[in-house]
Amino acid sequence: MKFALCQELFEDMPWDEQCRIMAETGYTGIEVAPFSISDDLASVPETTLTDMKNTAERHGLEIIGLHWLLAKTNGLYLTSPDESVRAATAEYLKLLAKTCAALGGRVLVFGSPQQRNLMEGVTTEQAMEFAAEVFRAAMPTFAEHNVVLCMEPLTPKETDFINTCADAVALMKMVDHSSFVLHQDVKAMVGAESASVPELIHRYKDVCGHFHVNDTNLLGPGMGETDYHPIFKALQEVGYDGWVSVEVFDYSPGAEKIAKKSMAYMQQVLSDLKAS
Repeated sequence: MKFALCQELFEDMPWDEQCRIMAETGYTGIEVAPFSISDDLASVPETTLTDMKNTAERHGLEIIGLHWLLAKTNGLYLTSPDESVRAATAEYLKLLAKTCAALGGRVLVFGSPQQRNLMEGVTTEQAMEFAAEVFRAAMPTFAEHNVVLCMEPLTPKETDFINTCADAVALMKMVDHSSFVLHQDVKAMVGAESASVPELIHRYKDVCGHFHVNDTNLLGPGMGETDYHPIFKALQEVGYDGWVSVEVFDYSPGAEKIAKKSMAYMQQVLSDLKAS
């Protein structure tokens, strides 16, 4: 099992230091939030992205991709009824696909709840059409750069658009492109689905392209009540060979503590499963 860490909890720390800590803690992958690179990604020279990639590799790390794709942007919205806003959003996703490839990554996770919530007067059916239009426009660029966009269901507490794996799969069918796949997030599945996380892993094993681990308390695995033994067992049973990324939202214990406790717990779960 390959473990990565979503690095925005280290946002104020120099990139080299972030990489050093993640590598020393045992992670081999990094998942990057675009806003941690720049608030004007289009102006970032490719040499900067190459330097980030090379620095990570010197620490034995791989940049696996991007998430929080529309966070801290202006004028972008997935489900906007404004055609020009949707077109701009599609163009930005194309830029993110190119950025991801330049960093050496392959997966982009579309969460961004504040940029996909239903706007006043927009129905769920209309929002599905709007979202599908945006994603269809971006997909050729994703395919060209050999990266995939992973649609992330989120809980009703976070968004009113795409709450379950079934919702995401319905949107995937509308987009109908091999570069558009499902993302599964433990916190979201626990908070929004009637089926258990292991059941959902088995049910959607053929379309899941990426996996986030965390707890409903917004901390990392092992820092809340979620038992990861059945979850990791299910991932092993379905032969999941992608990355398992730790994504947290409560940074109060401190970045290093979160990284270390999450990794120690995950390794213990794997050891327990091996011994059982």
